[in-house]
Amino acid sequence: MRFGTIQVRLYQPKEASSSLRRGIIFYHGGGMVLGSLDFYHNMCSFLVQKSDSVLLSIEYRKLPGYHYPVASSDCFCATIHFLKSLKFYGVDPSRVVVSGDSIGGSAVAFVTQALVGRTDIPKLRAQILIYPVVQGINFQLPSFQKNRNVPFLTRDFMMLCVCQYLRIDSSWKDALLKGACIPAHIWEKYKKWLSSDNLPERFKHKEYQPETHAPFNEAAYLESRHIFEVNNAPILADDQIISQLPEALVVTCEWDILRDDGLLYKKRLEDQGVPVTWFHAEDGFHGCTLLLGRTYFPCSLNIMNVIANYLKDI
Repeated sequence: MRFGTIQVRLYQPKEASSSLRRGIIFYHGGGMVLGSLDFYHNMCSFLVQKSDSVLLSIEYRKLPGYHYPVASSDCFCATIHFLKSLKFYGVDPSRVVVSGDSIGGSAVAFVTQALVGRTDIPKLRAQILIYPVVQGINFQLPSFQKNRNVPFLTRDFMMLCVCQYLRIDSSWKDALLKGACIPAHIWEKYKKWLSSDNLPERFKHKEYQPETHAPFNEAAYLESRHIFEVNNAPILADDQIISQLPEALVVTCEWDILRDDGLLYKKRLEDQGVPVTWFHAEDGFHGCTLLLGRTYFPCSLNIMNVIANYLKDI
């Protein structure tokens, strides 16, 4: 099934319903390199079965053939198309949720922000961000230090994905990691949202080293300045936008390099009055929900049950 050039997959409960069902739009993870409709089939089927919802899974175009901003644009366009056709798919326009994991969680943040103020389509009811990435600026957060070599998302693989998708030459990797590409005035403006000072003390491990930026490198900044665009760093959106976002479920995992991205975005939403439900998997790691039905990790099923139960209340 396709929406124009974008491949999608529609999941519907087997039993007929006399009323419109809840709708879920799902953007998968994979760092713009991995992930597919098939790879996320178990996860999507579980949500449909447990929550009695209609789910649309979106296969955005990714590397190596497509770079920024193709993926976010695909997610946005497919979402608009679906929102304009809800009743055709048996979906209640007042109960549509966008969800995604990892880079798909970034798409959730981007799409919900981009739809603020739209009056020609139904408003989103909620957003579900599963260990999301919401910035590519501060790579010195505690979770980046603690979990740099923890599967399935190591620091080296994450930087490979970032550089390839954003077309940043890999020679600038160290400049990105050390903050040499961040002008002082930009850090001063955004540290209130990006700094580890915003994290609860319990998430700062004993070996944690506070942020220390290398001397500013203008060439590195010019090569990578699009990391500061809201498409790539939705945590930087204006307060006026953030305050109008729908309620959220934010899932974080202790053994995940992106743990602190989720924590920072949770705080960003809460500071602007957006209701947030938070679930932190103490035994969880990045990508663990993908193992549902493949092998047994308690964190996988626990997270998926939390999401299903959250959906049932919508």
